[in-house]
Amino acid sequence: MALQVSPHIAAVHFPPISEVKRWFAERQDDGRELVDLCQAVPDYAPAEELTRHLAQLLGDPLLSKYSPDEGLPEVREAVCGYYRKRYGAQLSPENFCLTIGASQAFWLAVVTLCRAGDEVVVQAPYYFDHPMALDILGVHGVYAPFVEAEGGVPNPATIERLITPRTRAILVVSPSNPTGAITPPDRIRELFDIARRHDIALILDETYQEFIPGGAAPHALFCDPDWGDHLVQIASFGKTYALTGYRAGTLVASQPIIHQALKAQDTMAVCQPRITQHAIRYGVEHLEQWVADNREMMCRRHDLFRAEFIRPGNQFHLAASGAFFAWVRHPFSYCSGRQAAKRLVDEAAILCLPGEVFGPGLEGYLRLAFGNIREEAIPEAVRRFREMSG
Repeated sequence: MALQVSPHIAAVHFPPISEVKRWFAERQDDGRELVDLCQAVPDYAPAEELTRHLAQLLGDPLLSKYSPDEGLPEVREAVCGYYRKRYGAQLSPENFCLTIGASQAFWLAVVTLCRAGDEVVVQAPYYFDHPMALDILGVHGVYAPFVEAEGGVPNPATIERLITPRTRAILVVSPSNPTGAITPPDRIRELFDIARRHDIALILDETYQEFIPGGAAPHALFCDPDWGDHLVQIASFGKTYALTGYRAGTLVASQPIIHQALKAQDTMAVCQPRITQHAIRYGVEHLEQWVADNREMMCRRHDLFRAEFIRPGNQFHLAASGAFFAWVRHPFSYCSGRQAAKRLVDEAAILCLPGEVFGPGLEGYLRLAFGNIREEAIPEAVRRFREMSG
């Protein structure tokens, strides 16, 4: 008799990036080079000085040992310095738990704040890993709809109407994955005030915050002396320093929340790898200009992609864009997002993700991760969209 799996995990869809990449592997090769707008990964390597620094540490026998569950004290102290510069925040090392990527930080937040049957209000389109985690844990996602006229920015009044006695948190991703929309600081403050008013958490996923044009502070919530009562932040140094395979995330919360989250941390991962921690420390202490240069480069990519895409004659409509992503309405009214994405694979050698994996009712959209491709490749990528007919 076959083993029975949990009904919660059985009901969760398969990871969409794996599904889409399988389509490309199965297509008949027509000689065209792939345009990969699928997985959001910086296409550039880590800074050479960072790589050299890590190479010098490889002979240290401590590098292969566990660290404290929450991370090395000197690394968390260095991260505090980064938050002072980036957010004007006066945080302590006890406000941080270094994690196996931002995804694990999200799991820690949910298992610490919620139990099965609770609700989390989620702005759609959402990052697909978030509802997958909620569903597996038996936590109900309640989804604020995407309104194209609002460009994907959360509407506080809409979100507040979705709060019930079972709600434990509001989840917002800014810059958004998948739309690229950047939620303005005053809007983030409104959402925080709603969370405080209802005595719930605002879970703010800021994985792409270092790609906000100009390097402006995303918000001033950490300057509120009571921020920890209602704010939990998910962050990723993996995107910032092109270390996605190092799994360089962090959970930022009040000391009592971190203390409880460490129970789950110990059973899930024990600790973030030491080499990743050393990479984070080097990054926050030495790579501010390197990050700024890559931010400027990504802004150029966005501006070029947007300018090329919105020129007359393109049947694909740019609904929202920013940071790493473009959120596009496809012209194939008779197709789902999956069918449209599959057609782009087969006919244009373009990989992108279908809208329905980012929320119900979004079959008419596609996510394009233009941050994956270099500036010189953008005109060719957009040309392939223009050549597709409805």
